[in-house]
Amino acid sequence: MSSYIRYCLVLCALILASAAAFPAQTPKVPTQIPGRDAIFIGDAWYPEQWPESRWEEDLRLMEAANIRMVRIAEFAWSRMEPSEGHYDFEWLDRAIALAAKHNIVVVLGTPTATPPAWLTQKYPDVLRVEENGERAIHGMRAHGSGSSPRYRELCRKITEQMALRYGHNPHVAGWQIDNEQGYAQMSYDEETRRQFQEYLQDKFKTLEDLNTHWTTAYWSQTYDTWQEIPIPVPLESHNPGLALEWKRFTTKTWFDYHKDQIDVLRAHIDPRQFITANFMGFFGGFDHYELSTLLSFASWDDYVGSGHVDRYSNGLTHDLTRGFKRENFWVMETQPGMVNWSPLNNFLNKGEVRAMAWQAIAHGSDGVAYWQWRGALNGQEQIHGSLLGADGTPLPVYAEIQQLGKEFAKVQEAFRGTRPISQVALLNDYDSRWALDLQRHTQKYDYVNVLRSYYQALRPLTQSLDVISPDAPLDSYQLVVAPSLYLIPEARARQLLEFARNGGHLVLGPRAGMKDEFSALLPQRQPGFLVDALGGRVEQFYALEKDFPISGAWGSGESTIWAEQLGKQSPETQVLMKYGKSNGWLDEQPAVLTRAYGKGRITYIGALLDEELMTAAAQWMVKESGVAPVFGPVPSDIEVSRRMGAGKQVFVLINFAQEARTVPLPRTMKLLISDKESNRVELPPYGVEVLAEK
Repeated sequence: MSSYIRYCLVLCALILASAAAFPAQTPKVPTQIPGRDAIFIGDAWYPEQWPESRWEEDLRLMEAANIRMVRIAEFAWSRMEPSEGHYDFEWLDRAIALAAKHNIVVVLGTPTATPPAWLTQKYPDVLRVEENGERAIHGMRAHGSGSSPRYRELCRKITEQMALRYGHNPHVAGWQIDNEQGYAQMSYDEETRRQFQEYLQDKFKTLEDLNTHWTTAYWSQTYDTWQEIPIPVPLESHNPGLALEWKRFTTKTWFDYHKDQIDVLRAHIDPRQFITANFMGFFGGFDHYELSTLLSFASWDDYVGSGHVDRYSNGLTHDLTRGFKRENFWVMETQPGMVNWSPLNNFLNKGEVRAMAWQAIAHGSDGVAYWQWRGALNGQEQIHGSLLGADGTPLPVYAEIQQLGKEFAKVQEAFRGTRPISQVALLNDYDSRWALDLQRHTQKYDYVNVLRSYYQALRPLTQSLDVISPDAPLDSYQLVVAPSLYLIPEARARQLLEFARNGGHLVLGPRAGMKDEFSALLPQRQPGFLVDALGGRVEQFYALEKDFPISGAWGSGESTIWAEQLGKQSPETQVLMKYGKSNGWLDEQPAVLTRAYGKGRITYIGALLDEELMTAAAQWMVKESGVAPVFGPVPSDIEVSRRMGAGKQVFVLINFAQEARTVPLPRTMKLLISDKESNRVELPPYGVEVLAEK
């Protein structure tokens, strides 16, 4: 490890000196609101729940906490349209104007996650049908059917009325579509089935092609008409090809649902007003890369639930969200201390809320908003955390968020026009995740956990990672790592090979390249179209009953959950790791292969590795790829991140330990929060510092 640290210290100076070589791209509608703070605090405010006489005091307290943005109206459909075709926006006019008086901009949410009672009573066909055939009832949220033509038309109408009224309001910065889309499941009614069949006909053109790709001769599944094709319920019991297409159709449904509202908005709003949607992290209900193409930028809702923040899981999800559009993002909601929906709704430790917010900024968020401002007197989330109690006075966490607001205001110019820049990418593929989840072969194999294991090993060494689609451009990276890339069609294989041929290091994790885009097995064995380039293949895979020994160039340890017996097929292919005595089949067999390819390299890791071996593997990947940390070595409990752009770079250091830590700096730097210069930083538990060049 010590030799590796010396290696990093030499290279980190070169990386820091060449910062200007990584130009930042400015999105058409920037996440940093023009003329406003570059990074800011916001919250979710529900003026419709409180007497208007209370609003001024709410906004005064927000301004005192340096809150610069409020999201409103996303649950206020019944207030804005109390009966069909009759609209009441005057209260919203006053709320927006009053927020502006207190230097607070507004994000308007389309209220389509909560249709009013008059609507569902008059048009019961808009209610979602559950998998068991029963219709959802009014009183929850997201009970409308996203595939219902009538519901979509009603959603367009309320969205259009809002756009006509506020599309040019100078105090409205942007729009949020719906709320936590995908919270509701698909509707399983006949209209949805008809749309699914139309989708399949449009994609496959002929039943012959569909039957061929799905191998429907198996179990006499052959379809003679499009109308015979069912909605696959339960999903895991149906043909893998059919099940995968249902997941893709789900994405198309939510894409079209979003696009309906976005098209209406864009027809009436200023170009300066952004459009976003608040996603839910690693929620797997649809392909977020597809939906994000419609948005100005992506957002997500950052909740810990029970326990305390896991820096790797939280950081991974920030990087995932940034990767949806490969641009900065917002955290539209985060918990102000606690939630009300976990098995144990504990409160976060003092300082933890602040550390979470700074981690979001460090990973590319330009705004962090809290849910919610004041605890509601009634409703399903009435004892959820908030900044103010139901009595309207600040709760203890208010002071911590007030501190954050002051810090953000103090250092904002250092962040203006900046974003994270990475030399390493993790590939995340929804098709592969869905196909794997349907056929895990062992319930212990979890796609997201595997991704996290690679992230946890690589992030401390590189100090910046992008999480992107495998179809995104790869030419800016030195190392691309693809854990569990189950589906590698020929076109995707060509792109991956081009990356390696041009000098990149491609690392494939277990189960890579087993299937094509139709979830059909590839006859070449794993990794499919990459076998020849690797000079090796998977001879057999094994779901493990217990851990087995593994050793080689990365040291000794255990293979866990999953192991693949690899076969070397080229004299140029190196065996880096082998299994020890295990089940007989794996004994002394290759577990990791690597081969130079063009100007680069391809490596295949056939086992899930224990944490220590995963760290050693990451060290080898980074060194072999010529990747250096963006800052230099820091204590293990410290997370360091960099944002770059506009001719500058800024670093954020966060101490996630429960004890104080001292961080030596590579040189004397400006400490922007502490307002001094030093060559070291003292960080208390959950302590944060922002660093810039002298």
